[in-house]
Amino acid sequence: MKLDCKDKSILFSHTEIPDIFFTEYLSCASGDFIKIYLCLMFLSKYDKDIKIADLSKRLNIPFNVIQAGLTFWEKNGVITKKPTGYILNNLQELELHKSYTPNLTLTPEAIQNNASNQYRAKAIESINNQYFQGIMSPSWYSDIDLWFKKYEFDEQVMVSLFDYCFSKSALHKNYVQTVAEAWSKNNIKTFNDLENYFQKHDSMNKIKKAIAKKLGRYTAFTEFEEEYIEKWILEYGYNLDVITIALKKTTSKANPTFDYFDKLLTDWHDRKLKTADEIQAFLSDFRNQNKNIKELEKKTNYNNYTQRKYDNLNNLYANSN
Repeated sequence: MKLDCKDKSILFSHTEIPDIFFTEYLSCASGDFIKIYLCLMFLSKYDKDIKIADLSKRLNIPFNVIQAGLTFWEKNGVITKKPTGYILNNLQELELHKSYTPNLTLTPEAIQNNASNQYRAKAIESINNQYFQGIMSPSWYSDIDLWFKKYEFDEQVMVSLFDYCFSKSALHKNYVQTVAEAWSKNNIKTFNDLENYFQKHDSMNKIKKAIAKKLGRYTAFTEFEEEYIEKWILEYGYNLDVITIALKKTTSKANPTFDYFDKLLTDWHDRKLKTADEIQAFLSDFRNQNKNIKELEKKTNYNNYTQRKYDNLNNLYANSN
């Protein structure tokens, strides 16, 4: 590929990197991709051809990673592919264009000067100072304003969103957007909603860890097992005491499955059994009735639909002690 530019002496030349690169692109690119961009910026000053294979050797980066890096920067608009190579786009012009797209953005000054958005302006300024050291890129202002409108978060939730992503060392737009989508799907709009969400999340994690310990499980739960547990807790409203009863009923099974646990807990839920005491009472009553039926069978050779029904329950409650 060919990178067009004027010839300069390396000894006295320097490579300028626009500040917008650090505020907009640095956090979302991998180390290898950053190396590729910096090398392209350097080479763009010299009117010479360079092949991808040569670039791979020069940077000691695998050929396929070089290709992936070029694709990444092209998708982000940083470079443009042409028949003879690539053009390095002006990042400042790109950001200027984004900032002045009609109906999608507000400049920092517009937000700060809007009296009706004073609380929102304070929240955005807090985000700027706490997480961007006071040099947040203009496009972040646009995105934050868009997220306020799209998700209807209050100011505390928006600040908490950035705080959460910052704590995960993932303060880049794709991740922030993903978390915002997840919070919105959980009907989070106010700070009270967010606190309730975190409480449920923490409680669920504790129950998951307790289940893993009781099962002697040292590997992570699969996605489907996680869905089962979330259903028992969020949909059925069961706590660890109830789930433990189901876990204990697999002590005689060699390879208990979550499908079996789910059948037990779903049966209790369908019977409107809510607490551990109610479930224990049901199991005790079932054992007594089953015992009586077996005794009746011995005396009268009893074998009808009722017996078949209890046989099915016996299959479910194989270990009902």
